Amino acid sequence: MASVTLRNLNKNFGDVRAVIDLDLEIKDGEFVTLLGPSGCGKTTTLNCIAGLEEATSGQILFDDHVVNDLAARDRDVAMVFQDYALYPHMTVFENLAFGLKMRRVTANVVDQRVRQVADILDIASLLDRRPSQLSGGQRQRVALGRAIVRDAVVFLMDEPLSNLDAALRVRTRSEIKALQRELGTTTVYVTHDQEEAMVLSDRMAIMDRGVLQQYTTSYKAYNDPCNLFVAGFIGNPKMNFIKGSVESIDGGWLFSAQNLQLSLPTSVGQRLSTSNQNDVTLGVRPEDIKVGREQQPGDIAGTVFMVEPVGPVDYVDLVTADIQLMASLEPGHGLVHDDSIRIFMDSEKLYLFDGQSGNRIA
Repeated sequence: MASVTLRNLNKNFGDVRAVIDLDLEIKDGEFVTLLGPSGCGKTTTLNCIAGLEEATSGQILFDDHVVNDLAARDRDVAMVFQDYALYPHMTVFENLAFGLKMRRVTANVVDQRVRQVADILDIASLLDRRPSQLSGGQRQRVALGRAIVRDAVVFLMDEPLSNLDAALRVRTRSEIKALQRELGTTTVYVTHDQEEAMVLSDRMAIMDRGVLQQYTTSYKAYNDPCNLFVAGFIGNPKMNFIKGSVESIDGGWLFSAQNLQLSLPTSVGQRLSTSNQNDVTLGVRPEDIKVGREQQPGDIAGTVFMVEPVGPVDYVDLVTADIQLMASLEPGHGLVHDDSIRIFMDSEKLYLFDGQSGNRIA
Protein backbone atom coordinates (compact mmCIF):
# COMPACT_ATOMS: atom_id res chain seq x y z
CA MET A 1 0.00 0.00 0.00
CA ALA A 2 1.07 3.62 -0.31
CA SER A 3 0.47 7.08 1.03
CA VAL A 4 -0.48 9.77 -1.50
CA THR A 5 0.81 13.34 -1.27
CA LEU A 6 -0.14 16.29 -3.46
CA ARG A 7 2.17 19.29 -3.27
CA ASN A 8 0.98 22.57 -4.75
CA LEU A 9 -0.92 20.72 -7.46
CA ASN A 10 -2.33 22.83 -10.28
CA LYS A 11 -4.27 21.77 -13.34
CA ASN A 12 -5.31 24.23 -16.03
CA PHE A 13 -7.43 23.69 -19.13
CA GLY A 14 -6.46 26.68 -21.22
CA ASP A 15 -7.46 29.73 -19.19
CA VAL A 16 -9.58 27.67 -16.80
CA ARG A 17 -7.91 26.77 -13.51
CA ALA A 18 -9.55 23.48 -12.49
CA VAL A 19 -7.31 22.71 -9.51
CA ILE A 20 -5.49 25.49 -7.68
CA ASP A 21 -2.47 25.09 -5.36
CA LEU A 22 -3.79 21.87 -3.82
CA ASP A 23 -1.84 20.42 -0.90
CA LEU A 24 -3.10 17.10 0.43
CA GLU A 25 -1.60 14.26 2.45
CA ILE A 26 -3.40 10.91 2.42
CA LYS A 27 -2.01 8.35 4.84
CA ASP A 28 -1.24 4.75 3.98
CA GLY A 29 -4.49 2.79 4.32
CA GLU A 30 -6.68 5.88 4.73
CA PHE A 31 -10.06 6.39 3.06
CA VAL A 32 -10.24 9.99 1.84
CA THR A 33 -13.13 11.53 -0.07
CA LEU A 34 -12.83 14.44 -2.48
CA LEU A 35 -16.14 16.20 -1.93
CA GLY A 36 -17.77 19.17 -3.59
CA PRO A 37 -20.28 20.35 -6.19
CA SER A 38 -19.93 19.79 -9.92
CA GLY A 39 -17.01 21.74 -11.32
CA CYS A 40 -15.07 21.96 -8.04
CA GLY A 41 -12.06 20.02 -9.39
CA LYS A 42 -12.49 16.73 -7.53
CA THR A 43 -12.56 14.41 -10.57
CA THR A 44 -9.73 16.34 -12.21
CA THR A 45 -7.67 15.83 -9.04
CA LEU A 46 -8.44 12.09 -9.12
CA ASN A 47 -7.46 11.88 -12.78
CA CYS A 48 -4.15 13.61 -12.02
CA ILE A 49 -3.44 11.05 -9.29
CA ALA A 50 -4.31 8.24 -11.71
CA GLY A 51 -2.13 9.65 -14.49
CA LEU A 52 -5.11 10.18 -16.82
CA GLU A 53 -4.48 13.94 -16.70
CA GLU A 54 -1.07 15.60 -16.64
CA ALA A 55 -0.62 18.11 -13.83
CA THR A 56 0.15 21.65 -15.01
CA SER A 57 2.46 22.09 -12.03
CA GLY A 58 3.14 20.61 -8.61
CA GLN A 59 4.06 17.13 -7.46
CA ILE A 60 2.19 13.86 -6.92
CA LEU A 61 3.94 11.37 -4.65
CA PHE A 62 3.21 7.75 -3.76
CA ASP A 63 5.07 7.27 -0.51
CA ASP A 64 8.24 9.29 -1.17
CA HIS A 65 8.36 8.71 -4.93
CA VAL A 66 7.29 11.42 -7.39
CA VAL A 67 5.04 9.80 -10.01
CA ASN A 68 4.31 12.80 -12.26
CA ASP A 69 6.31 11.34 -15.13
CA LEU A 70 4.93 7.81 -14.79
CA ALA A 71 2.26 6.67 -17.24
CA ALA A 72 -1.08 5.61 -15.78
CA ARG A 73 -0.30 1.91 -16.35
CA ASP A 74 2.91 2.22 -14.33
CA ARG A 75 1.41 3.86 -11.23
CA ASP A 76 -0.09 0.65 -9.84
CA VAL A 77 -3.50 2.19 -9.17
CA ALA A 78 -6.90 0.60 -9.69
CA MET A 79 -9.80 2.82 -10.74
CA VAL A 80 -13.56 2.36 -10.47
CA PHE A 81 -15.58 4.58 -12.79
CA GLN A 82 -19.09 5.98 -12.58
CA ASP A 83 -20.31 4.01 -15.59
CA TYR A 84 -18.77 0.62 -14.52
CA ALA A 85 -16.83 0.35 -17.84
CA LEU A 86 -17.29 -3.43 -18.11
CA TYR A 87 -16.54 -5.29 -21.34
CA PRO A 88 -20.02 -6.34 -22.58
CA HIS A 89 -18.79 -9.33 -24.61
CA MET A 90 -16.90 -10.85 -21.66
CA THR A 91 -18.26 -12.87 -18.77
CA VAL A 92 -17.90 -11.65 -15.20
CA PHE A 93 -14.93 -13.99 -14.76
CA GLU A 94 -13.26 -12.63 -17.90
CA ASN A 95 -13.89 -9.02 -16.82
CA LEU A 96 -12.30 -9.69 -13.45
CA ALA A 97 -9.37 -11.57 -14.96
CA PHE A 98 -8.62 -9.16 -17.81
CA GLY A 99 -6.23 -6.88 -15.92
CA LEU A 100 -4.28 -9.80 -14.51
CA LYS A 101 -3.96 -11.45 -17.92
CA MET A 102 -2.68 -8.20 -19.41
CA ARG A 103 0.05 -8.30 -16.76
CA ARG A 104 0.82 -11.88 -17.78
CA VAL A 105 -0.09 -13.42 -14.48
CA THR A 106 -0.16 -17.22 -14.67
CA ALA A 107 -3.53 -18.86 -15.29
CA ASN A 108 -3.73 -20.67 -11.94
CA VAL A 109 -2.99 -17.46 -10.02
CA VAL A 110 -5.61 -15.60 -12.11
CA ASP A 111 -8.20 -18.25 -11.32
CA GLN A 112 -7.34 -18.18 -7.61
CA ARG A 113 -7.45 -14.37 -7.34
CA VAL A 114 -10.70 -14.01 -9.31
CA ARG A 115 -12.53 -16.61 -7.25
CA GLN A 116 -11.19 -15.16 -4.00
CA VAL A 117 -12.43 -11.68 -4.89
CA ALA A 118 -15.74 -13.04 -6.16
CA ASP A 119 -16.29 -14.71 -2.77
CA ILE A 120 -15.50 -11.45 -0.94
CA LEU A 121 -18.02 -9.53 -3.07
CA ASP A 122 -20.63 -12.30 -3.10
CA ILE A 123 -20.64 -12.60 -6.89
CA ALA A 124 -19.22 -16.14 -7.19
CA SER A 125 -22.52 -17.36 -8.64
CA LEU A 126 -22.35 -14.73 -11.40
CA LEU A 127 -18.97 -15.57 -12.91
CA ASP A 128 -20.46 -17.10 -16.08
CA ARG A 129 -22.86 -14.24 -16.78
CA ARG A 130 -22.31 -11.24 -19.04
CA PRO A 131 -22.85 -7.63 -17.85
CA SER A 132 -26.19 -7.39 -19.69
CA GLN A 133 -27.50 -10.17 -17.46
CA LEU A 134 -26.64 -8.34 -14.23
CA SER A 135 -28.49 -5.78 -12.13
CA GLY A 136 -26.97 -2.36 -11.45
CA GLY A 137 -25.76 -3.43 -8.02
CA GLN A 138 -24.19 -6.60 -9.40
CA ARG A 139 -22.41 -4.68 -12.15
CA GLN A 140 -21.07 -2.27 -9.54
CA ARG A 141 -19.69 -5.20 -7.54
CA VAL A 142 -17.97 -6.53 -10.65
CA ALA A 143 -16.43 -3.10 -11.28
CA LEU A 144 -15.18 -3.05 -7.68
CA GLY A 145 -13.90 -6.60 -8.05
CA ARG A 146 -11.94 -5.72 -11.17
CA ALA A 147 -10.12 -3.07 -9.13
CA ILE A 148 -9.61 -5.25 -6.06
CA VAL A 149 -8.25 -8.24 -7.99
CA ARG A 150 -5.36 -6.09 -9.16
CA ASP A 151 -4.05 -5.74 -5.58
CA ALA A 152 -3.01 -2.16 -6.42
CA VAL A 153 -1.32 0.21 -3.97
CA VAL A 154 -4.09 2.83 -4.35
CA PHE A 155 -7.79 2.52 -5.16
CA LEU A 156 -9.36 5.47 -7.00
CA MET A 157 -13.16 5.67 -7.20
CA ASP A 158 -15.01 8.28 -9.27
CA GLU A 159 -18.66 8.53 -8.07
CA PRO A 160 -19.11 4.74 -8.34
CA LEU A 161 -22.58 4.71 -6.75
CA SER A 162 -24.27 7.54 -8.64
CA ASN A 163 -26.07 5.18 -11.06
CA LEU A 164 -27.68 3.12 -8.29
CA ASP A 165 -31.08 3.71 -6.72
CA ALA A 166 -31.20 5.18 -3.21
CA ALA A 167 -31.67 1.93 -1.26
CA LEU A 168 -28.99 0.07 -3.21
CA ARG A 169 -26.62 3.03 -2.88
CA VAL A 170 -26.91 2.91 0.93
CA ARG A 171 -26.27 -0.83 1.03
CA THR A 172 -23.36 -0.70 -1.42
CA ARG A 173 -21.59 2.14 0.37
CA SER A 174 -21.63 0.04 3.56
CA GLU A 175 -20.08 -2.83 1.62
CA ILE A 176 -17.38 -0.54 0.22
CA LYS A 177 -16.51 0.75 3.67
CA ALA A 178 -16.30 -2.74 5.16
CA LEU A 179 -14.27 -3.97 2.18
CA GLN A 180 -11.77 -1.12 2.41
CA ARG A 181 -11.27 -1.75 6.11
CA GLU A 182 -10.66 -5.44 5.42
CA LEU A 183 -8.17 -4.80 2.61
CA GLY A 184 -6.50 -1.75 4.17
CA THR A 185 -5.83 -0.22 0.76
CA THR A 186 -5.37 3.54 0.47
CA THR A 187 -8.54 4.82 -1.19
CA VAL A 188 -9.39 8.15 -2.80
CA TYR A 189 -13.11 8.49 -3.47
CA VAL A 190 -14.91 11.22 -5.42
CA THR A 191 -18.51 12.20 -4.73
CA HIS A 192 -20.82 15.21 -4.63
CA ASP A 193 -23.03 13.48 -2.04
CA GLN A 194 -22.08 14.85 1.39
CA GLU A 195 -23.93 12.10 3.27
CA GLU A 196 -22.06 9.44 1.31
CA ALA A 197 -18.76 11.18 2.05
CA MET A 198 -19.50 11.51 5.77
CA VAL A 199 -20.37 7.82 6.10
CA LEU A 200 -17.37 6.49 4.17
CA SER A 201 -14.47 8.77 4.94
CA ASP A 202 -11.68 8.81 7.45
CA ARG A 203 -11.20 12.38 6.23
CA MET A 204 -12.88 14.58 3.65
CA ALA A 205 -11.21 17.10 1.33
CA ILE A 206 -13.99 19.60 0.67
CA MET A 207 -13.40 21.59 -2.53
CA ASP A 208 -14.99 24.56 -4.26
CA ARG A 209 -13.96 26.05 -7.62
CA GLY A 210 -10.66 24.19 -7.60
CA VAL A 211 -9.64 25.28 -4.10
CA LEU A 212 -9.43 23.08 -1.01
CA GLN A 213 -11.73 24.59 1.61
CA GLN A 214 -11.27 22.20 4.54
CA TYR A 215 -9.56 18.86 5.05
CA THR A 216 -10.90 17.16 8.13
CA THR A 217 -13.08 14.43 9.61
CA SER A 218 -16.82 14.21 9.04
CA TYR A 219 -17.45 15.24 12.65
CA LYS A 220 -15.34 18.40 12.44
CA ALA A 221 -16.69 19.40 9.03
CA TYR A 222 -20.20 19.31 10.47
CA ASN A 223 -19.54 20.78 13.91
CA ASP A 224 -16.58 23.05 13.21
CA PRO A 225 -16.83 24.32 9.60
CA CYS A 226 -14.11 26.79 8.65
CA ASN A 227 -16.23 28.96 6.36
CA LEU A 228 -19.68 29.62 4.90
CA PHE A 229 -19.20 27.22 2.00
CA VAL A 230 -18.40 24.22 4.19
CA ALA A 231 -21.14 25.12 6.69
CA GLY A 232 -23.72 25.29 3.92
CA PHE A 233 -22.53 22.26 1.97
CA ILE A 234 -22.27 19.83 4.89
CA GLY A 235 -25.57 18.94 6.53
CA ASN A 236 -29.02 17.99 5.30
CA PRO A 237 -31.10 20.05 5.60
CA LYS A 238 -28.50 22.76 5.28
CA MET A 239 -27.59 25.30 7.92
CA ASN A 240 -29.81 28.39 8.19
CA PHE A 241 -28.00 31.65 7.34
CA ILE A 242 -29.03 35.17 8.34
CA LYS A 243 -27.16 38.28 7.21
CA GLY A 244 -26.87 41.08 9.75
CA SER A 245 -24.54 42.96 12.11
CA VAL A 246 -23.13 42.63 15.61
CA GLU A 247 -22.75 45.32 18.25
CA SER A 248 -21.53 45.46 21.84
CA ILE A 249 -24.17 46.42 24.41
CA ASP A 250 -23.53 46.57 28.15
CA GLY A 251 -20.57 44.23 27.93
CA GLY A 252 -22.48 41.69 25.83
CA TRP A 253 -22.93 41.14 22.12
CA LEU A 254 -26.10 41.44 20.10
CA PHE A 255 -26.77 40.18 16.58
CA SER A 256 -29.32 42.22 14.59
CA ALA A 257 -31.01 41.49 11.27
CA GLN A 258 -34.11 43.40 10.15
CA ASN A 259 -36.43 43.11 13.18
CA LEU A 260 -34.59 40.11 14.64
CA GLN A 261 -32.21 40.40 17.60
CA LEU A 262 -30.27 37.58 19.27
CA SER A 263 -27.88 37.65 22.23
CA LEU A 264 -24.45 36.12 21.59
CA PRO A 265 -21.89 34.63 24.02
CA THR A 266 -19.38 37.09 25.48
CA SER A 267 -16.58 34.96 23.98
CA VAL A 268 -17.64 36.17 20.53
CA GLY A 269 -16.00 39.53 21.14
CA GLN A 270 -12.53 37.98 21.28
CA ARG A 271 -12.70 37.13 17.59
CA LEU A 272 -14.74 40.04 16.23
CA SER A 273 -11.95 42.60 16.34
CA THR A 274 -10.55 41.56 12.94
CA SER A 275 -13.94 41.38 11.19
CA ASN A 276 -16.44 43.96 9.94
CA GLN A 277 -19.07 43.91 12.66
CA ASN A 278 -21.58 45.53 10.30
CA ASP A 279 -21.38 42.67 7.82
CA VAL A 280 -21.64 39.23 9.39
CA THR A 281 -23.64 36.09 8.68
CA LEU A 282 -25.16 34.08 11.48
CA GLY A 283 -25.65 30.34 11.03
CA VAL A 284 -27.75 27.85 12.99
CA ARG A 285 -28.37 24.16 12.31
CA PRO A 286 -32.06 23.14 11.94
CA GLU A 287 -31.75 20.69 14.84
CA ASP A 288 -30.52 23.52 17.12
CA ILE A 289 -33.74 25.51 16.70
CA LYS A 290 -36.31 24.78 19.42
CA VAL A 291 -39.99 25.59 18.94
CA GLY A 292 -42.72 25.97 21.58
CA ARG A 293 -45.99 27.72 22.26
CA GLU A 294 -45.15 29.37 25.58
CA GLN A 295 -42.90 32.42 25.81
CA GLN A 296 -39.51 31.87 27.46
CA PRO A 297 -36.55 34.20 28.16
CA GLY A 298 -34.49 34.83 25.03
CA ASP A 299 -36.97 33.43 22.53
CA ILE A 300 -38.55 35.24 19.57
CA ALA A 301 -42.01 35.23 18.01
CA GLY A 302 -42.69 33.43 14.75
CA THR A 303 -45.22 31.54 12.68
CA VAL A 304 -45.26 28.13 11.00
CA PHE A 305 -45.11 28.30 7.22
CA MET A 306 -44.94 24.60 6.32
CA VAL A 307 -44.48 21.17 7.94
CA GLU A 308 -42.60 18.48 5.98
CA PRO A 309 -42.74 15.00 7.56
CA VAL A 310 -39.78 12.83 6.50
CA GLY A 311 -40.11 9.90 8.90
CA PRO A 312 -37.93 10.13 12.02
CA VAL A 313 -38.10 13.96 12.00
CA ASP A 314 -40.28 16.75 10.66
CA TYR A 315 -38.76 19.68 8.77
CA VAL A 316 -40.68 22.77 9.85
CA ASP A 317 -40.37 26.01 7.88
CA LEU A 318 -40.69 29.01 10.21
CA VAL A 319 -40.98 32.75 9.60
CA THR A 320 -39.79 35.37 12.07
CA ALA A 321 -39.21 39.06 11.35
CA ASP A 322 -39.61 38.33 7.60
CA ILE A 323 -36.78 35.79 7.85
CA GLN A 324 -37.42 32.16 6.88
CA LEU A 325 -35.78 29.39 8.92
CA MET A 326 -35.97 25.61 8.90
CA ALA A 327 -36.15 23.60 12.11
CA SER A 328 -35.78 19.85 12.50
CA LEU A 329 -38.24 18.60 15.11
CA GLU A 330 -39.33 15.24 16.45
CA PRO A 331 -42.79 14.16 15.22
CA GLY A 332 -45.71 14.77 17.55
CA HIS A 333 -45.20 18.51 17.95
CA GLY A 334 -48.73 19.22 16.65
CA LEU A 335 -47.70 22.28 14.63
CA VAL A 336 -49.65 23.25 11.51
CA HIS A 337 -49.56 26.02 8.93
CA ASP A 338 -50.00 29.55 10.36
CA ASP A 339 -49.53 28.51 14.01
CA SER A 340 -48.10 31.27 16.19
CA ILE A 341 -45.05 29.90 18.00
CA ARG A 342 -41.98 30.91 20.01
CA ILE A 343 -38.52 30.17 18.58
CA PHE A 344 -35.46 29.62 20.74
CA MET A 345 -31.85 29.35 19.53
CA ASP A 346 -29.13 28.42 22.02
CA SER A 347 -26.46 31.13 21.76
CA GLU A 348 -23.74 28.52 22.31
CA LYS A 349 -24.82 26.70 19.14
CA LEU A 350 -24.76 29.69 16.79
CA TYR A 351 -22.06 30.22 14.17
CA LEU A 352 -20.76 33.59 12.94
CA PHE A 353 -19.05 34.17 9.61
CA ASP A 354 -17.38 37.23 8.12
CA GLY A 355 -19.75 38.67 5.53
CA GLN A 356 -16.95 39.53 3.10
CA SER A 357 -14.53 36.59 3.23
CA GLY A 358 -17.01 33.98 4.42
CA ASN A 359 -14.48 32.78 7.00
CA ARG A 360 -15.65 31.59 10.38
CA ILE A 361 -15.54 34.20 13.16
CA ALA A 362 -16.93 32.26 16.09
